[in-house]
Amino acid sequence: MASKNTATQQSRAPAPTGMTRQAPLIGIGLKLASTIVFFAMVTVLKIAAERVPIGELVFARNFFGVFPVLMMVGVRGELGLAFQTQNPKGHLVRACIGLTAMVCMFTAYDLLPLPDATAINFATPLIVVVLAFFMLGETVRIYRWSAVAVGFVGILVVLSPHLGEGDFDNSATFGAIAGFMGAAFAALAMITVRKLCVTERTSTIVTWFSLSATVISLLTIPAGWIWPDQAWIIPDLETAGLLVMIGLFGGVGQILLTQSYRYADASTIAPFDYVNMLWAILVGWIVFAEVPVLEVIVGAVIVMAAGIFVIYREHRLGLDRTKDRRASTPSKS
Repeated sequence: MASKNTATQQSRAPAPTGMTRQAPLIGIGLKLASTIVFFAMVTVLKIAAERVPIGELVFARNFFGVFPVLMMVGVRGELGLAFQTQNPKGHLVRACIGLTAMVCMFTAYDLLPLPDATAINFATPLIVVVLAFFMLGETVRIYRWSAVAVGFVGILVVLSPHLGEGDFDNSATFGAIAGFMGAAFAALAMITVRKLCVTERTSTIVTWFSLSATVISLLTIPAGWIWPDQAWIIPDLETAGLLVMIGLFGGVGQILLTQSYRYADASTIAPFDYVNMLWAILVGWIVFAEVPVLEVIVGAVIVMAAGIFVIYREHRLGLDRTKDRRASTPSKS
């Protein structure tokens, strides 16, 4: 009887988090490296989107991104454990939500200038606060609600150049709406990851997402039967190289991001997400001749300030979610 009770307790025990140590400078360095690699992926993605449909881009991101992820899991000696799960349904739900976020954000990156799409994506941590209140019953006090409200004002400022004329047929408007939906689904994905982290290993969450998203993304093939411009293509050698790079950059970026949270708390590392705005402006200007309008810059600053305040308050309240962040996949990744 004692052994049975012990087994039951073990099955309900929280998932191991892996070996960590406090080395904030290493963690910040890895985080910054991940932002560079992720933005290299976004740059290649935007180039490839001129000739490849979004569904095929999403498939390439996940399929070729699986290999670096499996390599990381194998190096950690968790390859066998990564496939063991107590909640396969939860992983599939998380994959569907994360894949939807990826489709929306890839669409935004295709249709909008890089600074605009990047700034809209900054809404994700603000939406997480709202969803955590309604779905997880977390206590959210006036300070964080105020920061969220200010942050959403910033998002409206960013969206204003694309929605101000009220024309919902143009591509920029569609891209702006897709970007905000991507941020919302990315936030919902983080909530599902938070639930999975109760019983699942980080390696399990990452592996199941990569493999499930690869398979589910094949469901975008029929979209080409309805919208001819979304029909999958047989890529030439150059385009195939771009697709491989998208996946490899995404997978390596995810590894660097995961490793960064092994060396420093989420509250230390998370603010460096906003370095992406710098890369967006530089890459948009140098590679795509995109110059952000004043509204986008002002709105992005407002959203970043609100996001940093939310991170600060969560740290003060002891809501640091290092394990959750390590196991999640940002929409752009």
